[in-house]
Amino acid sequence: MTVEHFPDRTITVAGQSYLYFGGTSYLGMATHPEFQDLLINSIKTWGTAYGSSRNANIKLSIYQKAETLLAKIIGADAALTVSSGTLAGKIVIDHLSIEHQKFYHYPKTHPAILKSSSLPLFVNGALHPDLTNTVEEAIVITADALLSLAVIPTDFDFLNAISPSKRITLVLDESHSLGVVGPFGDGIFKTVNHPRIVQKIMISSLTKAYGCSGGVIGGDQHLIEIIKNEAVFVSAAGMNPIFLQTLVDGQDLLQTQLKKLRTHLQFLFEDTHLPNNFIYNSDYPVIYSSSDGIFDYLKSKGIIITNFKYPNYDTLMNRIVITANHTKSDLQQLKSALTLF
Repeated sequence: MTVEHFPDRTITVAGQSYLYFGGTSYLGMATHPEFQDLLINSIKTWGTAYGSSRNANIKLSIYQKAETLLAKIIGADAALTVSSGTLAGKIVIDHLSIEHQKFYHYPKTHPAILKSSSLPLFVNGALHPDLTNTVEEAIVITADALLSLAVIPTDFDFLNAISPSKRITLVLDESHSLGVVGPFGDGIFKTVNHPRIVQKIMISSLTKAYGCSGGVIGGDQHLIEIIKNEAVFVSAAGMNPIFLQTLVDGQDLLQTQLKKLRTHLQFLFEDTHLPNNFIYNSDYPVIYSSSDGIFDYLKSKGIIITNFKYPNYDTLMNRIVITANHTKSDLQQLKSALTLF
């Protein structure tokens, strides 16, 4: 389906209007009038784009200001922004590959943090046998904070069963949790702690909940300083500064939208019991369905959802997304349709 405008709470397909419960604009920032005004104002300060290397002799002050703020939100010692979440993942994995031989990935880990030679964390329902032996080694484990077909954060209790001989670097992708999970939308990075973790790194897209095109890397100061001097970072243009300025200036709006979203979720899931082929959590703005017929059914009810083949899944993804911009009427229409499915 090709459309001629950004799909917010409604979408027009072939001349017909539908409610739109798809995408990833969880907080509705992409079309928020006040947020757009902040972006327009930031253009007047920083221009439409900045194609220079971050390591050039002229440096824009907004990078340090925004990265300091992001580090505080994430709960990391330091943060570094790049042009996309996928690039953030690539930079981190390439950096870790210099000194690490063994990579393991949680099931369905996003391709952005999936090294081609990575081994599965679990084999036949148990930890990979190499993780329980006594070989002293440094390893990397990559995982999504929230998997693409999950509605609750990843459980890291499996770390308890890993051999004490392993020094673990954990890479966490927060693209679908930053902004919407945690007391203030601060994600789960600061909550994942274990004595076997010697280094903890997060990467995330900023395009989803925050509505700002770019990505972020969070970790200790030493890691961030090294990455600042690596070839890919030095040779690439930075994240567009207009989005960083908007992110800094829009913090109150983001919190207001998060509160609004949580009120929507409370209304939607109050006294709602969906059939077993739905996966949902009243604290998270996404509902998944394993039914092949859900897309056509909801379309017949005037609702369009996300429906496509995701790279690391075998079947079509049926993703119902609630945003802060939906109205109670929208939610009631969705609620009625789902309970009758």
